Amino acid sequence: MPRKADLSGTTLPRRQLGRALRDARQARGLTLDQVAATTGVSRATLSRIELGQYEKVRDMEVDYLSRYYCLPDARIQYLKALARQANNRVWYHGHQHSISPMFSTYLEMESFASEVWFYQPVFIPGLLQTADYARTLQRLGGSDDPPDEIDTRVDLRIQRARILTRPHLAVRAEFILQENVLYSVVGSGQIMRDQLRHIADLSTRNNVTVRVLPFTAGIPTGIVMPPHIILDFPDNEPSVVYTEAAMGSMFFEGDEEVKRIRALHETLRNAALDEHASRDRIRKIARRYDQ
Repeated sequence: MPRKADLSGTTLPRRQLGRALRDARQARGLTLDQVAATTGVSRATLSRIELGQYEKVRDMEVDYLSRYYCLPDARIQYLKALARQANNRVWYHGHQHSISPMFSTYLEMESFASEVWFYQPVFIPGLLQTADYARTLQRLGGSDDPPDEIDTRVDLRIQRARILTRPHLAVRAEFILQENVLYSVVGSGQIMRDQLRHIADLSTRNNVTVRVLPFTAGIPTGIVMPPHIILDFPDNEPSVVYTEAAMGSMFFEGDEEVKRIRALHETLRNAALDEHASRDRIRKIARRYDQ
């Protein structure tokens, strides 16, 4: 059975800091119990720091542990900078009541990712959605929610998509869309026409690739693949896979788990149309909604 990674309460800088301190401890041949007994920092606190789950890591704690592990001054300053970055507020601070804890963790990771790889067999991924398409989905999924709450979630989705178009370090993203996604009407024909044209236009950006998995591809993996996102990070930070469904979300970060999902994703990718043929297919389907 695959292991469900508990990444709740983590951010990429906290994970990088925790991994660095864990590596420093292990390089000294020390266990958590030994460090706790000598430094007076509880084993539970040390464990949470190393797992990236200690929400407010202070400079003095990083300095203390780093010097105990005999790290050089330059390395200590780098780790303290990571701690300060980990404590910065996320871009959606103040709206977290509108976001589930698991998806909040995902958004933090997405904001630090260098590359993201999507597979979506059901609907248009959030990063590609227009406001009208997103609003229709929100109304369908939360028919009893007040209009202001729906508008807030739509605004957050549009803000999130800016990682594709920001002028500095825009994320590299590739999307594999099952062809049926393009035919599944959300809202109206006009909404779908504008949505597909939006996708086609975005796919002309150097950092965005959209590939259509056509009906004729069948089931390339031989098994039903759920929607998933593979996140790759800078500085050799281990990749993470995120999956989301109506019954809950999961993270996978084990090396073998990520390797297995990446191999299946590559099979889907090889079966999909190339980016130029995909763009032509998307524009052709968009024209159907003009009729």
